[in-house]
Amino acid sequence: MNENKKKNGTDSPKWGRHPRESRKSHCVMVRFDDGEWLRFLAMHGKSGVEARAVFLKAHFFGQPFRVLVTDKTLLDYCTKLSAFHAQYRMVGNNYNQTVKELRCHFSEKKAMALLYKLEQCTKELAAITRQVVELSREFQERWSQKSR
Repeated sequence: MNENKKKNGTDSPKWGRHPRESRKSHCVMVRFDDGEWLRFLAMHGKSGVEARAVFLKAHFFGQPFRVLVTDKTLLDYCTKLSAFHAQYRMVGNNYNQTVKELRCHFSEKKAMALLYKLEQCTKELAAITRQVVELSREFQERWSQKSR
């Protein structure tokens, strides 16, 4: 019997869980009619919370709950913008390789003519990039949930 006593003299078994200070032992039951149940399920689905009990406790005690709305167009836009920037990085890499090859394999006059054409294409690409950045800012101001 002495082996189960702590140093301060209280009984505590050496096995099992440690008791929690705030046990959740009180249960409340709620019944809904069909209309209320459908409204509850709709609100629960919009909240994004996994457990209904957690949703009810948060709603009952006045904690704000957020409704998460996934916008398919925003997701598509971000995906295409990421792909565009990946292509932009590839163009930059190819640009460096092209300039190195022009310097090695062509005469200075021909290399300068080709570099002039490449420079014009680069200016067009920079203008397109500015338009993309401006459209992205406009899109974010208009449709982003953070700006609302």
